[in-house]
Amino acid sequence: MNDLIHNHSPRKLIIAIDGPAGAGKSTIASRLARKLGYVNLESGAMYRALALKAIDRDISFDDEPTLVKLAEESRIQLEPTVGGNRTLLDGRDVSDRIRERDVTEAASRVSVHPGVRAWMVAHQREMGADGGVVMEGRDIGTKVFPDADLKIFLDADPVVREQRRMEQQKIKGEVAAKVAADLRERDRRDRTRAVSPLQAASDAVVIDSTNLAEDEVLARVEELAVSRLKK
Repeated sequence: MNDLIHNHSPRKLIIAIDGPAGAGKSTIASRLARKLGYVNLESGAMYRALALKAIDRDISFDDEPTLVKLAEESRIQLEPTVGGNRTLLDGRDVSDRIRERDVTEAASRVSVHPGVRAWMVAHQREMGADGGVVMEGRDIGTKVFPDADLKIFLDADPVVREQRRMEQQKIKGEVAAKVAADLRERDRRDRTRAVSPLQAASDAVVIDSTNLAEDEVLARVEELAVSRLKK
């Protein structure tokens, strides 16, 4: 399959994977990118990097003009490695720090601002202009790459998504209840946002992963990518 991709196809796809929190987008995007030899453009990591900078500079998550200015002065890069991306903020590796709870919460709040999203979209388009990218997020197929070669909307039952998130973060009890509540709140915020609410693009392939193993989802997406390359 990889030979087909590398040897017979001069063109490289732009692949967009959207869906709610906990649907498995990040893992699928990361594994697919590695399999195809593409760059995984992680929108979440980019918002997290900006949120971290806001935390470090003690900037309010509600101060949109200052956040946009902060973004314009930032250098956010994604470097592919064998184990996935490294996230660099102004040249500093922040890959581990941006996964921490305070940054996760901050990123969700920073990302609601239209000005911040506009800056991110422009930056992401620039990074993916030549194709050869897999990008996941909430509005990639609708907003960031509306002309993507392949659009996937990955969904799953909310309860299953909560369980996956807890397993991923190895938590239970009261902390787990808090994470479940946060996830539901993020869902509500994402789906009701005025700018780029979470919804499947009209030409997206919707995959419900509730009863599918990760490998099954990956195989399905890879199959779709290969069929697009043959066109």
